[in-house]
Amino acid sequence: MKENTMPNDSFWMKIIYIISAVIVLAVGFLILGPRPEGMEGMLDVSGLPLVNAALNTISTLLLLYAFWMIKQKNIPAHSTAMLSAFGTSTLFLVTYVIYHWFKAGPKEYLGAYPALYFFILITHIILAMGVVPLALITLYRGWNMQVTKHRKIAKISFPIWLYVSVTGVVIYLMLY
Repeated sequence: MKENTMPNDSFWMKIIYIISAVIVLAVGFLILGPRPEGMEGMLDVSGLPLVNAALNTISTLLLLYAFWMIKQKNIPAHSTAMLSAFGTSTLFLVTYVIYHWFKAGPKEYLGAYPALYFFILITHIILAMGVVPLALITLYRGWNMQVTKHRKIAKISFPIWLYVSVTGVVIYLMLY
């Protein structure tokens, strides 16, 4: 069986990179950039950190289930789990931005292990930025049945995505 190749792959790769850059820059701006006067406290977002931790937990479980399903050669279940993980990760991103838009500044870490916390936080942030294009390319290649290319990038994107999901929960537990 010949693997599917898309004649307009380079077009879609450019679109993925543009979308990824826009997402990363928009999230950075929405979190770190100036807010209109009076935004903080306009909406009660105090419950969103728990929601975000729950979404990261669900994403983690879906990623692990998808990995198990592909090892079982159950491609339909793998695809469903991966699309669901992408959905929960996207929902996390939306609620994360809402939280930071309506609450000024990050929560201060007051625990006993600041070096560990900041190592986890910094690696989490850097890898979260990188996982955006990796996940999109992996999903694109899987969706188009470019199996060889999909497997190759999934070996990179899966552990990074898993790390980002798990450390998101760890960061929540260390802060709250």
